[in-house]
Parts: sequence; C-alpha cells; structure tokens
Amino acid sequence: MKKRNLKPLLFLLPILIFSIAFVYYPFARVIVNSFSLVNAKGQLKGFAGLENYRYVFSRGDFAVALGNSLKLAAVNVPVTLFITIFLALLAEKKRRLSPVYETLFALPMSVSMSAACMIFKSMFSPALGWVNYFFGLSLGWFESRETALASCLILTIWMGIGFDFLLFLSALRGIPDQLLEASELDGAGLFTRIFRIKLPLISPTILYVLCTNFVLALLTSAPMIIITQGGPARSTTTLMYMMYASGFGSSDYSLAAVVALCAFVLSLGFTILSFVFERKRVHYQ
Repeated sequence: MKKRNLKPLLFLLPILIFSIAFVYYPFARVIVNSFSLVNAKGQLKGFAGLENYRYVFSRGDFAVALGNSLKLAAVNVPVTLFITIFLALLAEKKRRLSPVYETLFALPMSVSMSAACMIFKSMFSPALGWVNYFFGLSLGWFESRETALASCLILTIWMGIGFDFLLFLSALRGIPDQLLEASELDGAGLFTRIFRIKLPLISPTILYVLCTNFVLALLTSAPMIIITQGGPARSTTTLMYMMYASGFGSSDYSLAAVVALCAFVLSLGFTILSFVFERKRVHYQ
C-alpha cells in the first residue's frame, strides 16, 4: 500500500525539482531582495525594510513605467480579444479553404518575438518602411514620443492573435450542434446566437484569455529592449523594461525586485477580480 502511494510522488518529483529551482526559489529570492540591500554581485548586505519601496514609489520614472504598462494592458487585452473572437467566428464553419485562412490567422504563432521586432522595425522605418510609403507619411513610428508606444502596441497585438485565435476556434467548434440547430428552429438570428448562445458557452475560454493576456501585457519588454530601449523620453518604458534596465543595466537588484513584485501584485489582483467575476458570468458546459 505504501509503495502505491509513493509511486505518484516519484512521477511528480522531476517537475517538483524544476519548479523549486526555476520558479519558487527565484520568486522567494526576489521577495528577499526587495527588502534588502544588494550589491552589484547580487550578495545581500543588509536589511532595508520598506526603504526600497519608498525609494521606488517616489521615483518619477516608476510612475511613467506603471502608466505605460497599464496603457498597454488596457488597449491590448480588449482589442486582441475582439479581433480573435471575430476571426474565430469567421472561421468557425469548416469549408474547402479553411486550412488556408486558419493558417494565415494563426501565422503570428510561428514568428518569435525578437524576429517580429526586427520585422516591425523595418516596416515602420521612416526612410525604408513600406507603412509610410503606402500611406504617404513620413513618421518615425518608433522614434517619436507620440507614436512609439502605439507602435509597440500594434506589434504586441499582432503577436497575440495566433494562439488566441486557435483557442477560440476550438471552443466554438466544441459547442454542440444540437444547441445551434435548436436555436435556429426557434427563430434566433445571427446576433442572438452569437451573444446569447456562443459567447456564454465559450466564457471559460474568454476568462482564460483575459487573464493570460493581461499578464502578458504587463510583462511586455521585448519591443522596448530590442527596438526603443525605453525611449524616446521614456515613452515606452514599462515595468518590465524598468526591471531589466535596473537589474541588468545598473545592477540595482533591489530596485528591480521591487518593480517585479509590483507587476506580480497587479497581475494577481486582476486574476482574483476575474475569478470573482467568473462566479456570476462564466458558464461551464
């Protein structure tokens, strides 16, 4: 009996070791660093208490980074949600050309973020980019304070379309045909079927996408690191870029830890609110 109880634990042991080494220990170390004085070598030199938090919250660039991160999340999440649900509704019925446009809609999944950053940097180049040429503009999209954050936002939305589209497509195709046929026999129109039947039935998937996209939006850093370096004039500095610049650029690990924990608290708070909302609005089949 004891051997049978021990066998499942042995199967869990490898993932448990990796989780402790690469998730729980680093997270615990971040918490410790946020309350400590840490030198450039990452060594603890003393206890700082809440002084690190007071210092970070009093900095003007932290307020800018927090605002930029919230702007990205506030626009990215609903826009990506709308686009991917719309595309999934278009591709819901299987047709002869379904594999073609399903592949096109899911194509962003095949491109790495670093490669996408270089592609978009070239596309939005003020001198050589086809975007300015096509629209007859002369904007420096990533070079201007007014358009840099919006350009990064376009990039992140495009990168998020592929995976979310597949999630919604599989959810829509998983709705029982009997329900849709019964609604048509009852005289339900297109919009009634979408908003009264389909969307409520895929609400668990919508909740999952909302939570994951919000977290990913707060963790946005690659376009800033590769393209803008947080500029111009900090217009694209996000929490994660500030953490990166503080930790890897200035070796200020205490500041980086505080910023990382702030992003974690925001993500956790939104997730908790989503699950509270889930009790009233999310319907499981």
